[in-house]
Amino acid sequence: MTTEVDITVNTRHEIVGEVTEVGSKVTKFKVGDRVGVGCIVGSCQSCHECANDLENYCSGVILTSGAKYHDGTITYGGYSDWMVADEHFVVLIPDNLPLDVAAPLLCAGISVYGPLRYYGLDIPSLHIGVVGLGGLGHLAVRFAKAMGTKVTVISTSPNKKKEAMEILGADSFLVNRDQDQLQAAMGTMDSILDTVSAKHPLLPLLELLKKHGKLFLVGAPTQAHELPAFPLLGGRKLVGGSVIGGMKETEEMLDFAAKHNVKPKIEVVAIDYVNTTIHGLEKTNVKYRFVIDIENTLKPSSN
Repeated sequence: MTTEVDITVNTRHEIVGEVTEVGSKVTKFKVGDRVGVGCIVGSCQSCHECANDLENYCSGVILTSGAKYHDGTITYGGYSDWMVADEHFVVLIPDNLPLDVAAPLLCAGISVYGPLRYYGLDIPSLHIGVVGLGGLGHLAVRFAKAMGTKVTVISTSPNKKKEAMEILGADSFLVNRDQDQLQAAMGTMDSILDTVSAKHPLLPLLELLKKHGKLFLVGAPTQAHELPAFPLLGGRKLVGGSVIGGMKETEEMLDFAAKHNVKPKIEVVAIDYVNTTIHGLEKTNVKYRFVIDIENTLKPSSN
């Protein structure tokens, strides 16, 4: 049950392209279909999580890049010019989503869409805070606005205000180093989605929440956060987390993005631009996702 995909573009681990060949037992796809493979290419498919469409939480999950597949081979993900994948981990790309736009949705898109849906943050009456305006954060704003919520971007960079509000559609902008702004916004938000992947204080975020508010972490800092107890106790507040999504949820996210025109801001680059791209990521001057054009820039092997 495999699907061979001719890769055209990818970002990080995600791959999108057209099906060039299908195995004899494949039923979901046909040659020519526009498809994608996200962050995972395998799981045990027999545990409780897999049975409930939560393959991303399977203890035997296999990542698309840098992991070992069932047969012991290494997965190379988006740095391949083609790949073979189990059809269960392949998703159909809606016709009105360009392939280069769809690629980041399979990682950053599902990373923010998942918690918005699962934790019930998609109710128009809610006021949602989004911490960070990077690859995850800018999509969190766009998905949350498409769901009808009021959105406040919380950032350390005042110069991101114009982009957050005029381009991405946020309702308000808060500089989290400005004590006057923090004080004025205390107790005003129903939930906060924290997309930052660096250690930072959680106390100011907890103070922005209303009573019974919820803070959800989707960033992955290498250093542990300090979690103060008293704001949780005094306001009956919750802290939770989320990582990517299962296959059913990923398909739902793509359909939602296509219907509501939710698209990441991207820059398509050639494969030989990868090193420069990585330096750009280190300097945090990317707006907001690099997508590598594999088909048109990867030279075929002479072997």
